[in-house]
Amino acid sequence: QAQLVESGGGLVQSGGSLRLSCAASGNAFSHKSMAWYRQAPGNQRETVASIHSGGTTKYADSVKGRFTISRDNAKNTLYLQMSSLKPEDTAVYYCNVGGVFTSGRYIAVPSWGQGTQVTVSS
Repeated sequence: QAQLVESGGGLVQSGGSLRLSCAASGNAFSHKSMAWYRQAPGNQRETVASIHSGGTTKYADSVKGRFTISRDNAKNTLYLQMSSLKPEDTAVYYCNVGGVFTSGRYIAVPSWGQGTQVTVSS
């Protein structure tokens, strides 16, 4: 399974923007589906956005219109562009690479990076 390194998190004011990156090791990156998750203190990890190997994207209702997931297959890197950030977006963000879609829902593989902290101040 791919080794994953997330980066790009930080402290930002409400309404601000950040771009997260996930560098993945391994082969066949372009053939894999992948996703971003987040976990806030006391909450379960939740799917934020996913992208199929064919390019189809899906977003949680809470981030639609504000976040954009994308990938650069030449760089083996997954991105999450976050705009109009809200305090409720505060969480540790994780990427996941190589999962599958079942009934339109991304199912993660049990392989995670260290995550990157995003903190949005009001």
